[in-house]
Amino acid sequence: MSHIFPRHSRHSPPTVAGGQGCYLIDSTGKHYLDGSGGAAVSCLGHGDQTVIDAIKAQLDRVAFAHTGFFTSEPAEELADLLVRHAPKGIDRVYLVSGGSEATEAAIKLARQYWVEKGQPQRGRLIARQQSYHGNTIGALSAGGNAWRRAQFGPLLLDVSHIPPCYDYRLRHEGESLEDYGLRAANELETELLRVGPETVMAFMAEPVVGATAGALTPAPGYFRRIREICDKYGILLILDEVMCGMGRTGHLFACEEDGIAPDILCIAKGLGAGYQPIGAMLCSAEIYDTIAAGSGFFQHGHTYIGHPTAAAAGLAVVSSILDRNLIPRVRTQGDKLAARLEARFGQHPHVGDIRGRGLFRGIELVADRETKAPFDPARGIAAKLKAAAFEAGLICYPMQGTIDGRQGDHVLLAPPFIIADDQLDELTDKLALALDRVLAV
Repeated sequence: MSHIFPRHSRHSPPTVAGGQGCYLIDSTGKHYLDGSGGAAVSCLGHGDQTVIDAIKAQLDRVAFAHTGFFTSEPAEELADLLVRHAPKGIDRVYLVSGGSEATEAAIKLARQYWVEKGQPQRGRLIARQQSYHGNTIGALSAGGNAWRRAQFGPLLLDVSHIPPCYDYRLRHEGESLEDYGLRAANELETELLRVGPETVMAFMAEPVVGATAGALTPAPGYFRRIREICDKYGILLILDEVMCGMGRTGHLFACEEDGIAPDILCIAKGLGAGYQPIGAMLCSAEIYDTIAAGSGFFQHGHTYIGHPTAAAAGLAVVSSILDRNLIPRVRTQGDKLAARLEARFGQHPHVGDIRGRGLFRGIELVADRETKAPFDPARGIAAKLKAAAFEAGLICYPMQGTIDGRQGDHVLLAPPFIIADDQLDELTDKLALALDRVLAV
């Protein structure tokens, strides 16, 4: 009998026994193609010796030292590397243990910034419906997925949520992508004027929405207009790249494709590639300097921030992504994956949309392709697809509630950057097999 508190009490997962490249292996010897990198985490695959060696070397020096007393060489080197490649204006790195910690830190930093600027009335955050920013109370408050929020409603902060940039369902007939992007972005200005821009501290969004909307990409010009609105009203722009960053969408930082720079940026998942728990909150020099010139103390922190061993892993991962030229490979293999998905599912009667960037791809499933009507949530399509794919030897990331937190199903694909062409074929074949099995019932 297990004493583990599992994610689901009615499901007993197999025991993982090993991993190599794009595969995980259970205790019976069965191989699973990691088509989603877990949750878009394992960007370098499994068993990467360079990263493993870096972790071992750091353990030989010192495993842990509390940041209340020490900094460490790997933490300093990782921060330097990230800032060297970060969007313009980003100057400081706050290392944490994961994505929820990164977004929580971002929200608290935004608040403290305005307090120290002498504008304590700025305490409201605006985010988007169908977003996901983590599972701590602050991060969950920022997230806009109704199902994830429902039972915790009384505990959550009062956050405004504007509609997502979701052209497949929200763009009007005859409306260009650019015009739709402008209209969607202007929802932010509408909400600012409704609540009073002087009360708002920041707007938070994922450049490419991951878990709750299936690699949902913005319309052209959307984020440029968002940046303009933030600048016009003097509010901070927080970009959550926890899932879509660190090369996943074909740029080290996902916002590069949209031609903008945030004031605060959150990363995790691919930062440690699964080899250590690590995330980071990055901010502009202006924000840091405001704190430094004021109280001098960010009133936030956790025991394991800046963990030397985790930082050593992160440094090895980011260095490997850059030194091995993996970001161009993400674009190349991402295009190949997109072509395979289009060829196999582009005319499928139950595939409504295929979308994404790089090796971050989503397929939205529908009951009726012509009307875009979703499956009845009672059918549990996403859960059944996950189980059928796993049985076939494919790890993927299906999710229910794509449209409004209850209706709609999608599957998210985020394989390791090292995935080979024949493995792209295997991924597509096994996903098709699983989808056929689920829809045949």
